[in-house]
Amino acid sequence: MNLRKKDKLGLYRTMKKIRFFEQTVLKLTAEGLVHGSVHFYIGQEAISTGVCRCLKKEDYVMGTHRSHGLMISKGASLKKMLAEIMGRSGGYCRGKGGTMHLAAPEVGMMGTNGIVGAGIPIATGIAYGCRNFEKDRIVVCFFGDGAINTGAFHESVNLAALWSLPVIYVCENNQYAISTDINETASVDDLSQHAKAYGIPGFNIDGNDLEKVINTTTECIGIIKESNSPSLIICNTYRHMGHSIHDPRTYRSKSEEDLWQKKDPILSYEKILKKFGILNNKVISEIEYDISKEIDEAVDFAKSSKKPDQKELFENIYAPG
Repeated sequence: MNLRKKDKLGLYRTMKKIRFFEQTVLKLTAEGLVHGSVHFYIGQEAISTGVCRCLKKEDYVMGTHRSHGLMISKGASLKKMLAEIMGRSGGYCRGKGGTMHLAAPEVGMMGTNGIVGAGIPIATGIAYGCRNFEKDRIVVCFFGDGAINTGAFHESVNLAALWSLPVIYVCENNQYAISTDINETASVDDLSQHAKAYGIPGFNIDGNDLEKVINTTTECIGIIKESNSPSLIICNTYRHMGHSIHDPRTYRSKSEEDLWQKKDPILSYEKILKKFGILNNKVISEIEYDISKEIDEAVDFAKSSKKPDQKELFENIYAPG
């Protein structure tokens, strides 16, 4: 995909917005305004940013418990996101979903899930619906490396291949399933080899390389249009923080973390844009100012939003009959 200067600056802005948003959620959690476990996307921003750049608003995505970045990349409102994360009625799910159960169908974000791999069969089902009723739409299913060994993954990919469904499976391999190293759970070094078992294309890429993510996603969309085949993309990346806010990361070495910090997707892309004269410190400051202002407005909105009333406990559980 050929990207113009404006496109590249927009992609950079999206990654910075995700990073700033996550840092804000971290701060609000420390202040006691966000309850429960929070899973941060810091370090993985290039994946959702790159994939969603290739999608139409009408296309569907399905996320995991670590999907603030995916929500932002798909065009969700920061105000409604933050209100939901803080358990306020102004949120997408009126404060009843929280950080791990976000959804914004109006922008094609069909939901996130706290159960490992649970979104994969749901996304496959949506793709089945697209094949039959919404033929111009595709589905992208995001999941972590811990989900690739679940039955939900293998059963879903098998059916998607058998039925020629318009779905792209994106594995965000951040090297650890909570605290378990991927090398202790996978019998192959290249996780994209799983695609061979189902006769679909598989790609193993650097998930911190934004434009590589875009080009690979574009290729997979082309495969859907040309041969009605799903595909699998393994995006190798690294979460800078622990599995959740309560994770002290004692299972990772300082040297390993330092190595991946040098591969930070935002800093890497920033260097590229500076090299080609697209970005400079003045532009960076302007972008950061705009993002900070937008996030401050979201914080004010969330704080001023009321907590859901107890009478809402059993509302919006079932779709209208």
